[in-house]
Amino acid sequence: MSDRLTVLKTYKLYVGGKFPRSESGRVYEVTDSKDNWLANAPLSSRKDARDAVVAARKAFGGWSGATAYNRGQVLYRVAEMLEGRRGQFVREVADAEGLSKSRAAAVVEATIDRWVWYAGWTDKIAQVVGGANPVAGPYFNLSSPEPTGVVAVLAPQDSSFLGLVSVLAPVIATGNTAVVVASEKSPLPALSLGEVLATSDVPGGVVNVLSGRTSEIATPLAAHQDVNAIDLAGADDVLAKELEIAAADNLKRVLRPQPVDDWSATPGIDRMTAFLETKTVWHPTGSLGASGAAY
Repeated sequence: MSDRLTVLKTYKLYVGGKFPRSESGRVYEVTDSKDNWLANAPLSSRKDARDAVVAARKAFGGWSGATAYNRGQVLYRVAEMLEGRRGQFVREVADAEGLSKSRAAAVVEATIDRWVWYAGWTDKIAQVVGGANPVAGPYFNLSSPEPTGVVAVLAPQDSSFLGLVSVLAPVIATGNTAVVVASEKSPLPALSLGEVLATSDVPGGVVNVLSGRTSEIATPLAAHQDVNAIDLAGADDVLAKELEIAAADNLKRVLRPQPVDDWSATPGIDRMTAFLETKTVWHPTGSLGASGAAY
């Protein structure tokens, strides 16, 4: 029999590559599916949300300016580290979602696979949604995708890890930076993901993770003038409507909540293209000679 005390984990926010407590000093109890206490999670405030946006904006230039190939390498490194902490996430997902250890293990494996899947898309999405456009005139007309900017992401409430990664990974894979509001009832896997990101190659501020009351954090994010887009996956119908109205003030892109029966299904590219802008460049080809084309 061991008489040592268990070291309880203190969960913190992840903002700008650091682990602050909420500036308000507040916490709230997180319980498992049987209402047993698991931990105290930070209860984020409006000030925490604003700080996260500042960090995301500061990181945007470097992350969006990196090559797509480099972003893919960085994201694959995150998957490697998730694999190394697989046991921890299995425990947290099992507690958060009331799953057996075997079922939680399957969810964690699907989550790691999902991260790898999006890492592989970083240098391919431009080939799918960009290209040369036929025009009537002596011009090259080329369209290419560019990231929207700072994206607020409301993580799904019912899928604390796989759903979280399914909405976060496409945002950063395409060069955006993110402010993530974790599942209100089950925030612990999201907060642990912040620890993985901090010790990987993802620059600080590219992903910022907040926990607390979804409506309390999401409202200032939807109205924030320096947030360019918002994914409402974790909002109910009433909250989603309120946030859409707030987001209209600076013409944010809004991805409305969509029912997802199975988060493990192949997601397609819709969540990547939702937060991409299309840049089109016209370039003269030069005069056309008698023999055909000349540049």
